[in-house]
Amino acid sequence: MRYDLVIFDNDGVLVDSEPISNTLLAAYLTELGHPTSYEESLRDYMGAAMHRVHDLVEERTGQRLPGDFDDVFHARVFAAFERELESVAGVVQVLEKLTADGVPYCVASSGSHERIRVGHRKTGLDRWFDDARIFSSQDVGRGKPAPDLFLHAAARMGVPPRKCVVVEDSPLGVRAANAAGMDVLGYTAMTPADRLAGATQLFGDMGQLADLLV
Repeated sequence: MRYDLVIFDNDGVLVDSEPISNTLLAAYLTELGHPTSYEESLRDYMGAAMHRVHDLVEERTGQRLPGDFDDVFHARVFAAFERELESVAGVVQVLEKLTADGVPYCVASSGSHERIRVGHRKTGLDRWFDDARIFSSQDVGRGKPAPDLFLHAAARMGVPPRKCVVVEDSPLGVRAANAAGMDVLGYTAMTPADRLAGATQLFGDMGQLADLLV
């Protein structure tokens, strides 16, 4: 293994949540008078912390989202997760191999701690991620594309950035990993390869990931 730490993004990499959350986000923004398509939500907000939604809407319209926007949105997302969320196909096999090989891994997500844990409980991934392996943009001052979250995760796990690899599916996440000085494997299952062009290497099937880590 050429890396001492594998850092997973969560949404779209560990749990197949991006279609659910972006469908709901587009619908909620449209409901509030900010017409947004599913494709636009993926383009603008996939991989981002919630503050990006607030910032972009205000920048584009001069209007602020309601004070309870995050709470209402998360309530809708969590309800949908309980109904339909699944883990990304093949990711359990990757986690099994990392564990068998004794390779440290963690998750570093733009989502809140609550969102990460709700998704992991629903999909059974909580058996692979205890609290010491979970890092959220809530833990740092700036979310992706700033490198802060990945650097924080590496520091807490005790591994130099140059010995880390990030598994990401969003352009913001790839930019964050690059800024952190880490290799990044871009997962193209939902994101066009050209939008992840800054990745060290691209892959489209989670079954390929284990071979890319050695």
